[in-house]
Amino acid sequence: MRNIGILLINLGTPDAPNASAVRRYLGEFLSDRRVVEIPQLLWQPILRGPILLTRPAKSAKAYQEVWMEGGSPLAVYTRETAIKLQALVGPNVAVDWAMRYGNPSIANRLDAMIASGCERILLAPLYPQYCAATTATALDACYAALAGLRAQPAIRTLPPYYADAAYIEALRSSTERQLAALDFNPDLLLASFHGMPDRTRQLGDPYYEQCLASAKLLQDALGREVRISFQSRFGRAKWLGPATDETLRALPSQGVKSVAILTPGFSADCLETLEEIAMRGRDDFLAAGGNKFAHFSCLNASTEAMLLYRNLVGRELAGWLENDFVQLPRGG
Repeated sequence: MRNIGILLINLGTPDAPNASAVRRYLGEFLSDRRVVEIPQLLWQPILRGPILLTRPAKSAKAYQEVWMEGGSPLAVYTRETAIKLQALVGPNVAVDWAMRYGNPSIANRLDAMIASGCERILLAPLYPQYCAATTATALDACYAALAGLRAQPAIRTLPPYYADAAYIEALRSSTERQLAALDFNPDLLLASFHGMPDRTRQLGDPYYEQCLASAKLLQDALGREVRISFQSRFGRAKWLGPATDETLRALPSQGVKSVAILTPGFSADCLETLEEIAMRGRDDFLAAGGNKFAHFSCLNASTEAMLLYRNLVGRELAGWLENDFVQLPRGG
C-alpha cells in the first residue's frame, strides 16, 4: 500500500464547451473571494445578473475553438502530467490531479487518496509565481476539505518556484527548442503573464515582482531580451500592466514586425493561452501591421516539464522517501 501521495492542482475548467457547463464553472470561479475581492452583497447581484446571463455563451464559443478529444486542454495536459510523473516517481508514491474549480474536485481526489492509504500528501499547486487568487485559494480548498476529517494525513505544500533553477532551465530549453522550429527569427520575445488587479499588489501580493523575476532570469538564460506583459483583464479596475493586447497592437508601429510570445506563468495550455493569445493575440498583431507571429506552447507534459516536476517534488518529499527518484535524462 502506498502511503505517500502527490496531488497536482490546477485552476479549473468547465465539464463541456457549452453555456450551461461554463455557467456552472464561472459561478464557482467568480464566487471565490480570493478571486473577486468585492463585498459579496455588491458582487453577487452583478455576477448572478449580467455576467452569468451573458458571458457563458460567449465563453463557450471560445472553449469550442480549443476543446480537445480528451476534454479541455488544461484538463488534458494536467492529467498527462500526473500520468507521466507517476511513471517517474515509481509505485511507492501515488500521483493524482485535481482542479480548484470544476472536476475532478480537490475534495474528491483528497478523499480518494486517503481512502487508498495515503498518510502523507504533498499538495502541489502548479503555479510558478505565488498569487492569492491561484496558489492560496487552491490550498484554501485543500485545508477546507481536510478540516472535515477526523483523521488527517500529514501535509506538505509545494512553494512557488518562480526563481528555481530547474524552472528557469525548463523555460530556457522549451523556448530554445520552439525558437529553433520557427522559419523566422522573431524581433522580440514577449512573456505574457496572467493579469491581476493592481490593488492586489498594493495589498502585498508578491505576484507582480515574482513575474518580473522569472522574466529577468529567463532573459539572462537565453541571452536575449524578454519583454513582459499581462493578459486577461476583467472589469474596470486598474490591472497590472502593460496589457498584452495593447502591447501586441502597438509593437508593429515600434518597428517590431515579428514576435514570439510565451506564457511562462501557465503550467499548461488553456483557454487563456490558446484562444486569447494564439488566436486573438495573433489577429491583433497582424491587423496592426505585424508580419510574423508565433505562440509558444506552455511546458505542459513535455520532457522539460517532467524534469522540472521530478526535481521539485523530489526535493519536497525528502525525508518521506527512503530513496530518491531516478533522474530523468535531459533532452528529448
